Amino acid sequence: VTAAIITVIVWLIVGSPADAITRAVTVLIIACPHALGLAIPLVISIATERAARAGVLVKDRLALERMRSVDVVMFDKTGTLTEGRHAVTAATVVPGADPQRVFRLAAAAESPSEHPVARAIGAWAQEHAAGSAMPSVDAFRSEPGVGVTASVDGVEVRVGGPRLLDSLGLSIPEGIQAKVSEWESLGSSVLFAVIDGRIEGAFALQDVIRPESRAAIDELHRRGIRVGMITGDAQQVADAVAADLGIDEVFAGVLPGDKSDKVAELQDRGYKVAMVGDGVNDAPALARADVGVAIGAGTDVAIESAGIVLVSSDPRAVLSAIELSHASYRKMVQNLVWATAYNVISVPLAAGVLAPIGFTLPPAAAAVLMSLSTIIVALNAQLLRRHELDPEKLAPLQPTKRESALTH
Repeated sequence: VTAAIITVIVWLIVGSPADAITRAVTVLIIACPHALGLAIPLVISIATERAARAGVLVKDRLALERMRSVDVVMFDKTGTLTEGRHAVTAATVVPGADPQRVFRLAAAAESPSEHPVARAIGAWAQEHAAGSAMPSVDAFRSEPGVGVTASVDGVEVRVGGPRLLDSLGLSIPEGIQAKVSEWESLGSSVLFAVIDGRIEGAFALQDVIRPESRAAIDELHRRGIRVGMITGDAQQVADAVAADLGIDEVFAGVLPGDKSDKVAELQDRGYKVAMVGDGVNDAPALARADVGVAIGAGTDVAIESAGIVLVSSDPRAVLSAIELSHASYRKMVQNLVWATAYNVISVPLAAGVLAPIGFTLPPAAAAVLMSLSTIIVALNAQLLRRHELDPEKLAPLQPTKRESALTH
């Protein structure tokens, strides 16, 4: 409108009132802000739809925009980098203890829990303590990151990792120290059975690393993005995972409530952090991160806390979100540059700056140019639909001879 008013004033001075009206109308037609108004909303709409088709659900469009600036991707380990299928691979008892009794009591104490580790210990007990009836369980209590406590047939039974031993002031008995050290060196997680205040047994658990995890991390490194991992596992176990996958940042032995603090620590160091997780324990960290990414198999709390949700459990889908973020940003910039350049050039032409050399832009031609400008912006945004977002193509699996079994 301002340009049209200026055009009228100038043409009333240098030309006729008819010329002033014609030039002003032409300016109003050609300056119609359709292209500028569509430059960003259309890209966002198509990007969101394209993401959904690729298995990436965008709950917060700002999260998708921020994804392109992320320089550290933090993964929760269990169920994200690993398959989340825990299995007891070995167990031992202290000299003089009855294996059948220890396994049965430990399995009974874990039986009220829904944790995958509890199911793994239960399956082990069924196989190795066959013929023994499951004892009755009372006063069950679970302490996240520490372990479980229950009264089993009047006996106090606790099952947990090193943090449980620390809380009870217990040390690993000499009779099983060598075996426990061997398990940890292989990347196994170790849980202890504490019966009436004494350590009587230990279990080694393993969880297979997803082959997709290696491909995802390799591709993130190729893009110059650092990769980290947060886990409640012991340092030895976490280091074994990190060495296998090539992870840059490792936070081990982290209590569920402290994961968000680790994300904040990275942010304080100047990093833009994306957190990828699936559990209730990950929700605060997902909310604290610059971008929270929940995997589709995750809990409702984790999904609620995240700005982006991956439908599959494939960690390579993170690359799809990053790729789409970069692609949509480029399209926004291209559309804005085009819409701005169009107005910078076309408005003066419509106003008649070339009239002294005999060229004026008719109103009908201005209408055609305005429509063409809008069409160009729309077509450019539509090119997002052709952008490759398939995780299998962004980070194809590489043949490997390594077989890794790692912990929860």
